[in-house]
Amino acid sequence: MRRRLRERDLGPAPVLLALAVIWAVFQGLNDNFLSPRNLSVLSVDMVGTGMIAIGVVFVLLIGEIDLSVGSLAGLAGAVFATLNVNLGMPEWIAVIIAVCSGAAAGAVQGFSFARIGVPAFVVTLAGLLAWNGLMLYLLGPDVSINISEDGLVAQLTSRYFDAAVVTYGLAALGTAAYLLAACRDRSRRSAAGMPHRPLGEIWARTALLAVVAFAAVYVLGRFAGLPLALLLFLGVIIASDLFLRRTPYGRQILALGGGVEAARRSGVDVARVRISVFMVSGALAGVGGLFITSRLTSASQVPGSGMLLVNAIAAATIGGTSLFGGRGSTWSALLGVLIIQSIASGMALLGVESSVQFMITGGVLFAAVVFDSLARRAAESRGRA
Repeated sequence: MRRRLRERDLGPAPVLLALAVIWAVFQGLNDNFLSPRNLSVLSVDMVGTGMIAIGVVFVLLIGEIDLSVGSLAGLAGAVFATLNVNLGMPEWIAVIIAVCSGAAAGAVQGFSFARIGVPAFVVTLAGLLAWNGLMLYLLGPDVSINISEDGLVAQLTSRYFDAAVVTYGLAALGTAAYLLAACRDRSRRSAAGMPHRPLGEIWARTALLAVVAFAAVYVLGRFAGLPLALLLFLGVIIASDLFLRRTPYGRQILALGGGVEAARRSGVDVARVRISVFMVSGALAGVGGLFITSRLTSASQVPGSGMLLVNAIAAATIGGTSLFGGRGSTWSALLGVLIIQSIASGMALLGVESSVQFMITGGVLFAAVVFDSLARRAAESRGRA
Protein backbone atom coordinates (compact mmCIF):
# COMPACT_ATOMS: atom_id res chain seq x y z
CA MET A 1 0.00 0.00 0.00
CA ARG A 2 2.88 2.36 0.75
CA ARG A 3 4.33 1.65 -2.70
CA ARG A 4 0.98 2.19 -4.40
CA LEU A 5 0.43 5.46 -2.55
CA ARG A 6 3.92 6.64 -3.45
CA GLU A 7 3.34 5.80 -7.13
CA ARG A 8 -0.22 7.17 -7.08
CA ASP A 9 -1.51 3.80 -8.28
CA LEU A 10 -4.24 2.69 -5.89
CA GLY A 11 -5.33 -0.31 -7.97
CA PRO A 12 -8.80 -1.65 -7.09
CA ALA A 13 -8.89 0.11 -3.70
CA PRO A 14 -11.13 3.03 -4.83
CA VAL A 15 -13.60 0.62 -6.46
CA LEU A 16 -13.77 -1.56 -3.36
CA LEU A 17 -14.23 1.52 -1.19
CA ALA A 18 -17.03 2.75 -3.44
CA LEU A 19 -18.69 -0.69 -3.29
CA ALA A 20 -18.49 -0.69 0.51
CA VAL A 21 -20.06 2.79 0.65
CA ILE A 22 -22.86 1.78 -1.74
CA TRP A 23 -23.65 -1.34 0.28
CA ALA A 24 -23.57 0.58 3.56
CA VAL A 25 -25.89 3.32 2.25
CA PHE A 26 -28.46 0.92 0.78
CA GLN A 27 -28.34 -1.33 3.86
CA GLY A 28 -29.00 1.71 6.02
CA LEU A 29 -31.99 2.65 3.85
CA ASN A 30 -33.35 -0.89 3.55
CA ASP A 31 -32.46 -3.81 5.84
CA ASN A 32 -33.17 -6.31 3.07
CA PHE A 33 -30.33 -5.15 0.82
CA LEU A 34 -27.65 -7.39 2.39
CA SER A 35 -30.06 -10.24 3.05
CA PRO A 36 -29.04 -13.65 1.69
CA ARG A 37 -31.97 -13.60 -0.75
CA ASN A 38 -31.11 -10.23 -2.27
CA LEU A 39 -27.38 -10.99 -2.50
CA SER A 40 -28.16 -14.31 -4.17
CA VAL A 41 -30.42 -12.62 -6.73
CA LEU A 42 -27.76 -9.95 -7.29
CA SER A 43 -25.04 -12.57 -7.86
CA VAL A 44 -27.09 -14.21 -10.61
CA ASP A 45 -28.45 -11.04 -12.23
CA MET A 46 -24.97 -9.61 -12.75
CA VAL A 47 -23.58 -12.59 -14.67
CA GLY A 48 -25.06 -11.78 -18.10
CA THR A 49 -23.80 -8.20 -18.08
CA GLY A 50 -20.54 -9.34 -16.49
CA MET A 51 -19.80 -11.84 -19.27
CA ILE A 52 -20.31 -9.10 -21.85
CA ALA A 53 -18.11 -6.74 -19.81
CA ILE A 54 -15.23 -9.25 -19.93
CA GLY A 55 -15.31 -9.04 -23.72
CA VAL A 56 -15.43 -5.26 -23.52
CA VAL A 57 -12.29 -5.36 -21.34
CA PHE A 58 -10.43 -7.15 -24.14
CA VAL A 59 -11.39 -4.42 -26.61
CA LEU A 60 -10.56 -1.60 -24.21
CA LEU A 61 -7.13 -3.10 -23.56
CA ILE A 62 -6.15 -2.42 -27.18
CA GLY A 63 -7.50 1.12 -26.91
CA GLU A 64 -10.70 0.59 -28.94
CA ILE A 65 -14.43 0.35 -28.27
CA ASP A 66 -17.18 -2.11 -29.25
CA LEU A 67 -20.66 -0.62 -29.39
CA SER A 68 -22.31 -3.75 -30.79
CA VAL A 69 -22.08 -6.04 -27.75
CA GLY A 70 -25.66 -5.41 -26.60
CA SER A 71 -27.08 -6.23 -30.02
CA LEU A 72 -24.85 -9.32 -30.30
CA ALA A 73 -26.11 -10.53 -26.92
CA GLY A 74 -29.68 -10.21 -28.13
CA LEU A 75 -28.79 -11.85 -31.45
CA ALA A 76 -27.27 -14.88 -29.70
CA GLY A 77 -30.43 -15.37 -27.64
CA ALA A 78 -32.58 -15.06 -30.77
CA VAL A 79 -30.41 -17.53 -32.71
CA PHE A 80 -30.59 -20.05 -29.88
CA ALA A 81 -34.36 -19.74 -29.44
CA THR A 82 -35.02 -19.91 -33.18
CA LEU A 83 -32.92 -23.04 -33.65
CA ASN A 84 -34.02 -24.84 -30.49
CA VAL A 85 -37.67 -23.83 -30.10
CA ASN A 86 -38.80 -23.12 -33.66
CA LEU A 87 -36.65 -25.64 -35.54
CA GLY A 88 -36.29 -28.34 -32.86
CA MET A 89 -32.48 -28.42 -32.86
CA PRO A 90 -30.82 -29.97 -29.75
CA GLU A 91 -29.96 -27.37 -27.15
CA TRP A 92 -26.22 -27.96 -27.00
CA ILE A 93 -25.86 -27.54 -30.76
CA ALA A 94 -27.99 -24.38 -30.70
CA VAL A 95 -25.82 -23.00 -27.88
CA ILE A 96 -22.62 -23.57 -29.86
CA ILE A 97 -24.08 -21.96 -32.97
CA ALA A 98 -25.36 -18.98 -30.95
CA VAL A 99 -21.92 -18.32 -29.43
CA CYS A 100 -20.24 -18.84 -32.81
CA SER A 101 -22.62 -16.32 -34.38
CA GLY A 102 -21.34 -13.72 -31.93
CA ALA A 103 -17.74 -14.63 -32.70
CA ALA A 104 -18.41 -14.50 -36.46
CA ALA A 105 -20.02 -11.07 -36.18
CA GLY A 106 -17.02 -9.91 -34.15
CA ALA A 107 -14.67 -11.27 -36.81
CA VAL A 108 -16.50 -9.30 -39.53
CA GLN A 109 -16.23 -6.12 -37.49
CA GLY A 110 -12.60 -6.80 -36.56
CA PHE A 111 -11.67 -7.45 -40.20
CA SER A 112 -13.36 -4.23 -41.30
CA PHE A 113 -11.40 -2.34 -38.66
CA ALA A 114 -8.00 -4.06 -38.92
CA ARG A 115 -7.75 -4.76 -42.66
CA ILE A 116 -10.02 -2.22 -44.35
CA GLY A 117 -9.33 0.63 -41.97
CA VAL A 118 -12.89 1.54 -40.88
CA PRO A 119 -12.73 3.12 -37.39
CA ALA A 120 -13.86 0.71 -34.67
CA PHE A 121 -16.40 3.24 -33.38
CA VAL A 122 -18.08 3.45 -36.80
CA VAL A 123 -18.04 -0.24 -37.68
CA THR A 124 -19.40 -1.33 -34.29
CA LEU A 125 -22.02 1.41 -34.38
CA ALA A 126 -23.15 0.01 -37.72
CA GLY A 127 -23.08 -3.45 -36.14
CA LEU A 128 -25.26 -2.22 -33.29
CA LEU A 129 -27.98 -1.36 -35.80
CA ALA A 130 -27.48 -4.31 -38.17
CA TRP A 131 -27.33 -7.07 -35.54
CA ASN A 132 -30.25 -5.54 -33.67
CA GLY A 133 -32.28 -5.62 -36.87
CA LEU A 134 -31.33 -9.26 -37.49
CA MET A 135 -32.35 -10.11 -33.92
CA LEU A 136 -35.78 -8.54 -34.43
CA TYR A 137 -36.15 -10.41 -37.74
CA LEU A 138 -35.44 -13.76 -36.08
CA LEU A 139 -37.78 -13.08 -33.16
CA GLY A 140 -40.63 -12.35 -35.54
CA PRO A 141 -43.79 -10.34 -34.91
CA ASP A 142 -44.17 -11.56 -31.31
CA VAL A 143 -40.75 -10.02 -30.46
CA SER A 144 -40.04 -12.85 -27.99
CA ILE A 145 -39.64 -16.63 -27.97
CA ASN A 146 -40.12 -18.56 -24.71
CA ILE A 147 -37.62 -21.33 -23.94
CA SER A 148 -38.04 -24.47 -21.86
CA GLU A 149 -37.71 -23.79 -18.11
CA ASP A 150 -36.16 -27.25 -17.64
CA GLY A 151 -33.67 -27.00 -20.49
CA LEU A 152 -29.90 -26.63 -20.51
CA VAL A 153 -29.89 -22.85 -20.98
CA ALA A 154 -32.57 -22.23 -18.35
CA GLN A 155 -30.51 -24.16 -15.79
CA LEU A 156 -27.60 -21.76 -16.24
CA THR A 157 -29.30 -19.34 -13.85
CA SER A 158 -31.69 -21.66 -12.00
CA ARG A 159 -29.21 -24.30 -10.83
CA TYR A 160 -27.81 -23.99 -7.28
CA PHE A 161 -25.43 -26.13 -5.22
CA ASP A 162 -26.68 -26.38 -1.65
CA ALA A 163 -24.62 -29.28 -0.26
CA ALA A 164 -22.17 -27.88 2.32
CA VAL A 165 -19.45 -30.34 1.35
CA VAL A 166 -19.59 -29.02 -2.21
CA THR A 167 -19.84 -25.29 -1.51
CA TYR A 168 -17.26 -25.09 1.27
CA GLY A 169 -15.10 -27.57 -0.61
CA LEU A 170 -15.06 -25.25 -3.64
CA ALA A 171 -14.13 -22.30 -1.41
CA ALA A 172 -11.26 -24.28 0.14
CA LEU A 173 -10.12 -25.55 -3.25
CA GLY A 174 -10.06 -22.05 -4.73
CA THR A 175 -8.10 -20.67 -1.77
CA ALA A 176 -5.58 -23.51 -1.91
CA ALA A 177 -5.16 -23.11 -5.66
CA TYR A 178 -4.38 -19.42 -5.23
CA LEU A 179 -1.83 -20.16 -2.49
CA LEU A 180 -0.05 -22.80 -4.58
CA ALA A 181 -0.01 -20.59 -7.69
CA ALA A 182 1.33 -17.59 -5.72
CA CYS A 183 4.08 -19.66 -4.08
CA ARG A 184 5.04 -21.20 -7.41
CA ASP A 185 5.21 -17.79 -9.04
CA ARG A 186 7.35 -16.50 -6.16
CA SER A 187 9.77 -19.42 -6.49
CA ARG A 188 10.16 -18.92 -10.24
CA ARG A 189 10.75 -15.19 -9.86
CA SER A 190 13.21 -15.73 -7.03
CA ALA A 191 15.17 -18.30 -9.05
CA ALA A 192 15.34 -15.87 -11.99
CA GLY A 193 16.49 -13.01 -9.77
CA MET A 194 13.32 -11.01 -10.39
CA PRO A 195 11.30 -9.00 -7.84
CA HIS A 196 8.83 -11.19 -5.99
CA ARG A 197 6.24 -10.91 -3.22
CA PRO A 198 7.27 -11.67 0.36
CA LEU A 199 5.79 -14.80 1.90
CA GLY A 200 4.00 -12.69 4.48
CA GLU A 201 2.13 -10.81 1.77
CA ILE A 202 1.16 -14.06 0.05
CA TRP A 203 -0.22 -15.49 3.28
CA ALA A 204 -2.08 -12.26 4.02
CA ARG A 205 -3.66 -12.27 0.56
CA THR A 206 -4.59 -15.94 0.97
CA ALA A 207 -6.21 -15.27 4.34
CA LEU A 208 -8.21 -12.37 2.89
CA LEU A 209 -9.34 -14.52 -0.04
CA ALA A 210 -10.38 -17.30 2.36
CA VAL A 211 -12.46 -14.87 4.42
CA VAL A 212 -14.24 -13.53 1.33
CA ALA A 213 -14.80 -16.99 -0.19
CA PHE A 214 -16.13 -18.67 2.94
CA ALA A 215 -18.26 -15.65 3.88
CA ALA A 216 -19.82 -15.63 0.39
CA VAL A 217 -20.54 -19.37 0.58
CA TYR A 218 -22.07 -18.97 4.05
CA VAL A 219 -24.35 -16.07 3.06
CA LEU A 220 -25.47 -17.59 -0.25
CA GLY A 221 -26.02 -20.94 1.44
CA ARG A 222 -28.58 -19.37 3.77
CA PHE A 223 -30.88 -18.79 0.78
CA ALA A 224 -30.64 -21.36 -2.04
CA GLY A 225 -26.97 -22.24 -2.24
CA LEU A 226 -24.08 -21.39 -4.53
CA PRO A 227 -25.37 -20.36 -8.00
CA LEU A 228 -23.98 -22.21 -11.00
CA ALA A 229 -24.05 -18.92 -12.93
CA LEU A 230 -21.70 -17.26 -10.43
CA LEU A 231 -19.27 -20.18 -10.55
CA LEU A 232 -19.16 -20.07 -14.35
CA PHE A 233 -18.65 -16.31 -14.28
CA LEU A 234 -15.71 -16.59 -11.88
CA GLY A 235 -14.28 -19.42 -13.97
CA VAL A 236 -14.34 -17.30 -17.13
CA ILE A 237 -12.75 -14.37 -15.28
CA ILE A 238 -9.91 -16.54 -13.93
CA ALA A 239 -9.30 -18.24 -17.29
CA SER A 240 -9.26 -14.97 -19.23
CA ASP A 241 -7.00 -13.32 -16.63
CA LEU A 242 -4.50 -16.17 -16.89
CA PHE A 243 -4.72 -15.95 -20.68
CA LEU A 244 -3.86 -12.24 -20.66
CA ARG A 245 -1.05 -12.46 -18.11
CA ARG A 246 0.49 -15.87 -18.75
CA THR A 247 0.39 -16.44 -22.51
CA PRO A 248 2.47 -14.74 -25.23
CA TYR A 249 -0.71 -13.89 -27.14
CA GLY A 250 -2.23 -12.22 -24.09
CA ARG A 251 0.90 -10.13 -23.65
CA GLN A 252 0.60 -9.07 -27.28
CA ILE A 253 -2.87 -7.70 -26.54
CA LEU A 254 -1.50 -5.67 -23.62
CA ALA A 255 1.46 -4.52 -25.70
CA LEU A 256 -0.85 -3.36 -28.48
CA GLY A 257 -2.75 -1.21 -26.01
CA GLY A 258 0.52 0.34 -24.88
CA GLY A 259 1.39 1.54 -28.38
CA VAL A 260 0.54 0.26 -31.85
CA GLU A 261 3.80 1.21 -33.54
CA ALA A 262 5.96 -0.11 -30.71
CA ALA A 263 4.02 -3.40 -30.76
CA ARG A 264 4.40 -3.70 -34.53
CA ARG A 265 8.15 -3.14 -34.35
CA SER A 266 8.47 -5.79 -31.67
CA GLY A 267 6.94 -8.37 -34.01
CA VAL A 268 3.25 -8.30 -33.06
CA ASP A 269 0.84 -9.05 -35.91
CA VAL A 270 -1.38 -6.06 -35.19
CA ALA A 271 -4.19 -6.94 -37.61
CA ARG A 272 -4.46 -10.53 -36.39
CA VAL A 273 -4.57 -9.49 -32.74
CA ARG A 274 -7.21 -6.83 -33.43
CA ILE A 275 -9.46 -9.24 -35.32
CA SER A 276 -9.13 -11.90 -32.61
CA VAL A 277 -9.96 -9.39 -29.86
CA PHE A 278 -13.22 -8.42 -31.56
CA MET A 279 -13.98 -12.12 -32.02
CA VAL A 280 -13.50 -12.67 -28.28
CA SER A 281 -15.75 -9.70 -27.55
CA GLY A 282 -18.46 -11.05 -29.88
CA ALA A 283 -18.25 -14.58 -28.45
CA LEU A 284 -18.50 -13.36 -24.84
CA ALA A 285 -21.38 -11.09 -25.83
CA GLY A 286 -23.09 -14.23 -27.14
CA VAL A 287 -22.40 -16.06 -23.87
CA GLY A 288 -23.77 -13.13 -21.91
CA GLY A 289 -26.84 -13.08 -24.11
CA LEU A 290 -27.52 -16.74 -23.33
CA PHE A 291 -27.31 -16.03 -19.59
CA ILE A 292 -29.76 -13.15 -19.99
CA THR A 293 -32.05 -15.41 -22.03
CA SER A 294 -31.77 -18.00 -19.26
CA ARG A 295 -32.69 -15.44 -16.61
CA LEU A 296 -35.74 -14.23 -18.57
CA THR A 297 -36.59 -17.78 -19.80
CA SER A 298 -37.20 -16.17 -23.17
CA ALA A 299 -35.33 -14.58 -26.05
CA SER A 300 -36.50 -11.01 -26.47
CA GLN A 301 -35.39 -7.59 -27.61
CA VAL A 302 -34.40 -6.63 -24.02
CA PRO A 303 -30.67 -7.48 -24.43
CA GLY A 304 -30.53 -5.37 -27.59
CA SER A 305 -31.53 -2.27 -25.66
CA GLY A 306 -28.98 0.47 -25.21
CA MET A 307 -29.02 0.05 -21.43
CA LEU A 308 -27.22 -3.30 -21.60
CA LEU A 309 -24.48 -1.77 -23.76
CA VAL A 310 -24.06 1.15 -21.37
CA ASN A 311 -23.94 -1.15 -18.33
CA ALA A 312 -21.34 -3.44 -19.92
CA ILE A 313 -19.01 -0.60 -20.91
CA ALA A 314 -19.59 1.12 -17.56
CA ALA A 315 -18.77 -2.10 -15.68
CA ALA A 316 -15.47 -2.53 -17.51
CA THR A 317 -14.52 1.13 -17.02
CA ILE A 318 -15.68 1.52 -13.43
CA GLY A 319 -13.83 -1.66 -12.52
CA GLY A 320 -10.50 -0.08 -13.49
CA THR A 321 -9.86 -0.83 -17.17
CA SER A 322 -8.43 2.22 -18.90
CA LEU A 323 -10.24 3.75 -21.86
CA PHE A 324 -6.83 4.60 -23.31
CA GLY A 325 -5.69 0.98 -23.57
CA GLY A 326 -2.90 -1.07 -22.08
CA ARG A 327 -4.11 -1.07 -18.45
CA GLY A 328 -6.70 -3.24 -16.76
CA SER A 329 -7.70 -6.84 -16.19
CA THR A 330 -10.73 -9.05 -16.51
CA TRP A 331 -11.29 -8.70 -12.76
CA SER A 332 -12.40 -5.18 -13.64
CA ALA A 333 -15.58 -6.72 -15.05
CA LEU A 334 -16.40 -8.32 -11.69
CA LEU A 335 -15.80 -5.17 -9.66
CA GLY A 336 -17.59 -2.92 -12.13
CA VAL A 337 -20.64 -5.10 -12.57
CA LEU A 338 -20.92 -5.42 -8.78
CA ILE A 339 -21.13 -1.62 -8.60
CA ILE A 340 -23.68 -1.38 -11.42
CA GLN A 341 -25.88 -4.23 -10.20
CA SER A 342 -25.71 -3.08 -6.57
CA ILE A 343 -27.03 0.33 -7.59
CA ALA A 344 -29.80 -1.28 -9.65
CA SER A 345 -30.72 -3.68 -6.83
CA GLY A 346 -30.73 -0.96 -4.19
CA MET A 347 -32.85 1.34 -6.33
CA ALA A 348 -35.33 -1.46 -6.98
CA LEU A 349 -35.68 -2.18 -3.27
CA LEU A 350 -36.27 1.49 -2.55
CA GLY A 351 -38.76 1.84 -5.41
CA VAL A 352 -36.77 4.65 -7.03
CA GLU A 353 -37.68 5.61 -10.59
CA SER A 354 -35.46 4.34 -13.40
CA SER A 355 -34.65 7.90 -14.43
CA VAL A 356 -32.87 8.48 -11.11
CA GLN A 357 -31.01 5.19 -11.55
CA PHE A 358 -29.79 6.35 -14.97
CA MET A 359 -28.50 9.60 -13.49
CA ILE A 360 -26.68 7.85 -10.65
CA THR A 361 -25.13 5.26 -12.98
CA GLY A 362 -24.05 8.05 -15.32
CA GLY A 363 -22.49 9.94 -12.44
CA VAL A 364 -20.55 6.87 -11.29
CA LEU A 365 -19.33 6.26 -14.85
CA PHE A 366 -18.25 9.89 -15.18
CA ALA A 367 -16.34 9.69 -11.90
CA ALA A 368 -14.59 6.51 -13.10
CA VAL A 369 -13.55 8.15 -16.39
CA VAL A 370 -12.26 11.23 -14.57
CA PHE A 371 -10.27 9.03 -12.19
CA ASP A 372 -8.87 7.08 -15.15
CA SER A 373 -7.79 10.30 -16.88
CA LEU A 374 -6.13 11.61 -13.72
CA ALA A 375 -4.33 8.29 -13.19
CA ARG A 376 -3.08 8.35 -16.79
CA ARG A 377 -1.80 11.92 -16.46
CA ALA A 378 -0.07 10.99 -13.19
CA ALA A 379 1.58 8.02 -14.89
CA GLU A 380 2.75 10.23 -17.75
CA SER A 381 4.20 12.76 -15.31
CA ARG A 382 6.08 9.98 -13.51
CA GLY A 383 7.42 8.83 -16.87
CA ARG A 384 8.67 12.31 -17.71
CA ALA A 385 10.25 12.59 -14.29
